[in-house]
Amino acid sequence: MQAVTAIKMNKSYTILISLIVALGGFLLGFDSAVISGAVRGITVYFEMTDAMLGFAVGCVIFGAMAGNLAAGPVSDRFGRKNTLIVVAALFTISATWSAMATGYTEFIIARIIGGVGIGGAILIAPIYIAEIAPPKLRGSLVSFNQLNIVIGISVAYFSNYFLVDQGEASWRWMLGVEAIPAFIYFLALFTVPKSPRWLIQKLNNVALARKILVRIGGEEYAEATIVEIQKNLAKQESKGKLADLLQSRYATIMIIALGIAFFQQITGINAIFYYAPTIFEQAGGSTDSSFLQAIVVGLTNLVFTLVAIWLIDRLGRKPLLVIGTTCMTIALLLATLAFNNATYDFSETNLAKVSNPETREALSGLSGASFDGQAVLFEAVQGQLNDAQFLDFKRNQITNFIQINATLVLIAILLYVAAFAISLGPVMWALISEIFPSRIKGIAISVVGFFNSLVSFSVTQVFPWELSNLGPTMTFAIYAALSLLALLFVKRFVIETKGRSLEEVEELLIRK
Repeated sequence: MQAVTAIKMNKSYTILISLIVALGGFLLGFDSAVISGAVRGITVYFEMTDAMLGFAVGCVIFGAMAGNLAAGPVSDRFGRKNTLIVVAALFTISATWSAMATGYTEFIIARIIGGVGIGGAILIAPIYIAEIAPPKLRGSLVSFNQLNIVIGISVAYFSNYFLVDQGEASWRWMLGVEAIPAFIYFLALFTVPKSPRWLIQKLNNVALARKILVRIGGEEYAEATIVEIQKNLAKQESKGKLADLLQSRYATIMIIALGIAFFQQITGINAIFYYAPTIFEQAGGSTDSSFLQAIVVGLTNLVFTLVAIWLIDRLGRKPLLVIGTTCMTIALLLATLAFNNATYDFSETNLAKVSNPETREALSGLSGASFDGQAVLFEAVQGQLNDAQFLDFKRNQITNFIQINATLVLIAILLYVAAFAISLGPVMWALISEIFPSRIKGIAISVVGFFNSLVSFSVTQVFPWELSNLGPTMTFAIYAALSLLALLFVKRFVIETKGRSLEEVEELLIRK
């Protein structure tokens, strides 16, 4: 009985450590999604153009790219725990400063600081958990981080919904509330031990590492783990270099990795997360209902991420990718169809909803008119308004006139998010952790992560311009075409890794 209790206590201790560290994933998800509720507020307060808004939203990814590049070397030199403490401090500073910013430039700097935290958290939190967890618990404990990312996204949508009625300063509350969990994370990290593997590999501090490992799994586990670490150190081959990734024998691996990283972001997932309320407002929803629908998006993402974790080792990687990209394509085509069939009615009732008296007066010449598409609508409206009024119309006033099947838009977005959550979302990270040989894995994953962030930044930068200039019909049509290309890429290039050892995967891909 005593031995069983000890094992349970050790297991509980390891789970507790992992949960604390995985809070970095929660902050990552929260920080990524909370901006969706602040878009309108920051646009008005900082008088942003479409390009400025795109950068204000997407610059966090710009910071994440820097965090991706710096996190690995910094954590190797100073330790996983110390790096995560810095990450928590960055999240706290970013949330506080962005909420208090009075100028566009300082707002951008504050957002980029948070992005650096995101880049560090997405790499170092799972590495720490993997290094401290016993083999039998490693898979489930590492998955805490991905699950927490999704929970963070959902909580951000809830938070935005409850704070949207705080008046003109609501965007400050939305961004600032993140400082609370960030500071809790900062304090909690001081209670976790340093990675025993890092202690042995970098400091040769076997005594402290043994003490930590004994608390995790007992004396036998500690001794066996220390022997394994020292054995691996003794036979460790030289690390791969950036130039190695260009070797022809790794061509197939790099095509798969870079291709999946590209399609994970280019199909528009972060545009949906960052601008969810904006999209629902474009479909004619009120501010309150659009924020409520964003909550449903977050919960859908959470539920289907759990489904993916359950299916990935049962159904396999490639089947999930095929099913997911197929459903994403269908969903985006449904959204395209809904916006394409929308009409715009300039009745007296709808004209009265326009908040700006000058704009309302200028549009009165269109009273009684109805338009079947956004292109012909913009052509007619542009002749009635000056440039500033026309921009305001495209961003805000258009929702007063649209007649659309809003239910179909909601179904399409939920289907898209669910399909992404069971496929490109989690499967990409699992796949790239399996296909790279150990010699080049570190440098290769950093390069792929950087490329993934770069594509994500490009999508979020362009999305506001697409909505304003191309309209939602063409925007969703473009994403549908890219999702179809993703499906074709998966069927042509991606191999199934389920049930294969890493050595078998390596042999198969390098032989090809």
